[in-house]
Amino acid sequence: MTTFNQREQAFERKFVLDEEAKFKSEMLCMSELGKWAAAKLGLSGSSYDAYTAELRKEDIIGNEAAVIEKIRGDFLAQHIRCTEAEIREFIAAERMKVEDRLSKQP
Repeated sequence: MTTFNQREQAFERKFVLDEEAKFKSEMLCMSELGKWAAAKLGLSGSSYDAYTAELRKEDIIGNEAAVIEKIRGDFLAQHIRCTEAEIREFIAAERMKVEDRLSKQP
């Protein structure tokens, strides 16, 4: 095997690992966001679990904007005051916590 092939395989492995880490980080962040939103909505038990799972699924199918829009709609329906900026701030803070936690794992 040539050096070029070895380098190509190493880059491919690194790309796969980076994408897996990014996906894991995003799912953990969305999980924390779901827990936060469910708590603000006063959900508990199976409703709490279902809501957090629904947000993770929404993030996979849609994107972060879709998740934020869903939370905003749910909050508005329950007359809970929370701006899009507050939700985005929570996401940013959680993303930093998750990335810090994952960087410390072996």
